[in-house]
Amino acid sequence: KPKGREMEAHKKPKAIIVGGSIAGVSCAHALIAAGWDVVVLEKSSASPTGTPAGAGLGLDPLSQQIIYSWLGPNAQQLRSLTFPLSIDQNQVTDGEKKISWTLTRDENFNFRAAHWADLHGLLCKALPADIFFWGHLFLSFCVSDDKTSVEVTTKVLQTGETIGIAGDLLVAADGCLSSIRQSFLPDFKLRYSGYCAWRGVLDFSDDENSEAIIGIRKAYPDLGKCLYFDLGCGTHSVLYELLNKRINWIWYINQPEPEVKGNSVTKKVSSDMIVKMHDETEKVWVPELAKVIKETKQPFLNIIYDCDPLEKILWDNVVLIGDAAHPTTPHGLRSTNMSILDAAVLGKCLEKWGATCLRSALEEYQSIRLPVTSMQVLRSRRLGRIKQGLVLPNGKPFDPKMASLEDREGLQQKNMPFFADVPSVLLPRHAVDG
Repeated sequence: KPKGREMEAHKKPKAIIVGGSIAGVSCAHALIAAGWDVVVLEKSSASPTGTPAGAGLGLDPLSQQIIYSWLGPNAQQLRSLTFPLSIDQNQVTDGEKKISWTLTRDENFNFRAAHWADLHGLLCKALPADIFFWGHLFLSFCVSDDKTSVEVTTKVLQTGETIGIAGDLLVAADGCLSSIRQSFLPDFKLRYSGYCAWRGVLDFSDDENSEAIIGIRKAYPDLGKCLYFDLGCGTHSVLYELLNKRINWIWYINQPEPEVKGNSVTKKVSSDMIVKMHDETEKVWVPELAKVIKETKQPFLNIIYDCDPLEKILWDNVVLIGDAAHPTTPHGLRSTNMSILDAAVLGKCLEKWGATCLRSALEEYQSIRLPVTSMQVLRSRRLGRIKQGLVLPNGKPFDPKMASLEDREGLQQKNMPFFADVPSVLLPRHAVDG
């Protein structure tokens, strides 16, 4: 058996990941692949697989490839849990005349649609169960004086006891309301976008030939392969199909910032709010979409925030990933994709530099990701303002009826900055060298 220093040399470096959402679980995959030990601390009592947690999301081609590499022999499970989105279409609906017309259409989209809980469950199951510390509430952390280690204090919610966990690296995957980020940036505030999103998933597995489903397929004929963005007057909606006979919809409404209790970006909705929303739906959208929205059980309201790009996302041996590093609006389908790419790049940088050069690894991660995510956050913000009919920097709102071809094409997902870029650190060595 190795002894003393020799044993130290054999000891794997250890990362503590705070947050067990898709960003945290992705990070666990990437760091284990890089030869690290990891623990994932998550305040939820168990993985939310099988519950209606979250809603739909779209995976870009690079995220799909990264997940395939993590799943190894089980890679095909990603395809079986997701639905192809080969078309990205932006259209306009006239709420009074109840007619729609296409603004822009990209038929080479190659995203896949997933339900949040399905993707989360798939990624969790592919990891060792003993790395997850469910029901652990993050309390605080302390970096050692020599900056070589970090200790996290966490509360075990079931017993109430407080325990300390030591590691070499702390990864903050604790979301857009990150308390770890707040400890470094005490004056940090999220920016309210000016609108909220009603969201829901209609499960039609009991009745595939209901009036609502026949109607929506007629009004949106490419449902099942198309990501629809529907622009109304000062509002817009998103519609696409998910696996297992589900339809995911989002409807954005301009309004003053709502008050919420506690630390959340989701607002509890009353039956009165839902009735009012249903009434409004009929005025704004074609009757087929209004019917799908009305028949959805338990719609919920997301308050839409982002923030101006951060100047840095690492301090000593603490690093931010996912929404903790770049809260973003959903219009560029970036949140999940940025989280997966953050994790993959962080893992490759740690593998490249080794645990003894942690600072260099983290600095390379920051230098690769920060310019990309900063531009993508700002483009997503602009897309939201365009689609919600809010005033743009030129002092005018977007008018789809007067939009130039260039303006219309700017709505397409493929025109997101760095859309198809693969960071060189993710490329095979010989591809970079060659």
